[in-house]
This record gives sequence, C-alpha cells and structure tokens, in this order.
Amino acid sequence: MSDSQPAAAPNTAENSQLGKTSAYVDQYDAGLLFPIPRLGKRQEIGLPGAIPFMGADLWTAYELSWLNPKGKPQVALAQFTVPCDSPCIVESKSLKLYLNSFNNTRLADADEVRVRLQQDLSAAAGAGVAVALVLPEAFDAQPIHELDGLNLDRLDVECSHYTPEPALLQATRNELPVSEVLVSHLLKSNCLVTGQPDWGSVQISYTGPQIDQAGLLQYLVSFRNHNEFHEQCVERIYMDIWRQCKPVKLAVYARYTRRGGLDINPWRSSYPQALPRAVRTARQ
Repeated sequence: MSDSQPAAAPNTAENSQLGKTSAYVDQYDAGLLFPIPRLGKRQEIGLPGAIPFMGADLWTAYELSWLNPKGKPQVALAQFTVPCDSPCIVESKSLKLYLNSFNNTRLADADEVRVRLQQDLSAAAGAGVAVALVLPEAFDAQPIHELDGLNLDRLDVECSHYTPEPALLQATRNELPVSEVLVSHLLKSNCLVTGQPDWGSVQISYTGPQIDQAGLLQYLVSFRNHNEFHEQCVERIYMDIWRQCKPVKLAVYARYTRRGGLDINPWRSSYPQALPRAVRTARQ
C-alpha cells in the first residue's frame, strides 16, 4: 500500500472561491487568503521569465473593521501595494473573506491590524506588501480625481472588435518622437472565472513614435468581452503597446471600480518612477 497522499489542487482561479457559495468567517483566519501564481497568464503574453517592466498593484479596501479590547467596533480604509515582481497575486474574493475574518476579532489597536495585514499579505504574495490604514478622522481628506491626460473618448470612432486586437495599434515612425499622456474611461473586461463585468479607466503615458489615437481607443474597447483579472489585462495592454508601437518609455495605469469593497489599480512602467498617488476616481 502506498503512503503517498493525493497531490493538492494547484492554486488556479478556477479552484478559488470565485463564483461559489462561501462561509463568512468572522474570527481572524489568514488561511483564507488564496494566492495565484502570476506566471501562467504571463506565459500567455510571451513572458516566460524575467518581466520587462516594473510597477505594483495598488489596492484599496473600503470594508475593514475589527473590535478593540473592550469589544467596540473600529473601522478604517486600507491601502495595499503589491509589487508586480511578486510570484503571486491574491485572489480578490479570498481577500474579502480574509478581511471579513477581522470583524469579531479583538485587537489591541490599528497598528496591530496593520502589522497582521502586512505579514499575511506578504506571505501570500511571496514578496513584501506595503500596508497603510486611513482612520476615520482622515476620511474627509480623501480626494477624488480623474486620471490626468488627453481624453481618447472624445473621438467618434467605429468599434467592431470586442476581444483584444493588437493589430489596431499603430504608430507613426517617420516623424519626431512625442511624449503624451492619454486616458480613456471606456475600459471594460470580465472576471476570469465568473464573467462579471469589470469597469475601469486607463492612463497611457509614453515617449516615442506617435501612437494613432483612434486605433488605441478601438484597441482598449476591444477588451470589452475579454475574461482576465485586472492585473493581467493591464500587463496585456502594456505588452501589446510595447511590441506594436515600440515606445522608448511607457507606463500603463488602470483604476477599476470596486467590487466586494475592494478596488484594484495595476500600474506598470518601463522605467523607475514614483508610484501613482492612491487617489480614487468618481466611479470608484
């Protein structure tokens, strides 16, 4: 008789709690976090090894609560910065369930909450995750601002592609390079597992051959029926622009509307620069 145990199911999106009925645990449980390796989806876009960009996934959690030592509920906003070179993302429903597990957990103070969040998320992602808490006295100071840049949505274009079509991306190569910041609020994709819609705004900053704006807008619209997580969509957009338009510098930043009390805002850049400020848009 063999003593070997059945192999554990790999952590794939399909094996997560997405689209399934879940118990809502209200006592702290870090085991609820479900990491998913980034590599599989990166291989699909031709990135089997080292990644040709830097950046982070900027998360905001709007539904964080715990009990103080007297049992009185406390609330805060939480901001998480997950480096894009971490081996794993954390599946968003598992993060929601994990945050819910703080609800009836007594903790000394907000700093203990922050430390636990930082330790658990870093362990799940496989890299250091930065955590900041915004306490109620600072809620009123939280800004709302749209992404800066020239709005592509002003263009009256015909759209007929609703799955990603990199061939729509064109750049002028016989003129001097330009530097532009372009934005669109028409980004929509779908959850990789449930097919539920994900709505976002995207900012593309580049230096290089001038990108055809009409084609870029049509390309962004072509994600409308595409099923991928936010982080994966942004990396696909980045790589398609990088390969098709050949900019000297490129940064792609998307801010997606929240679901389950969480928003996810991936940012990728070809060169070192400060992280974008964690400022939500009106739709978030």
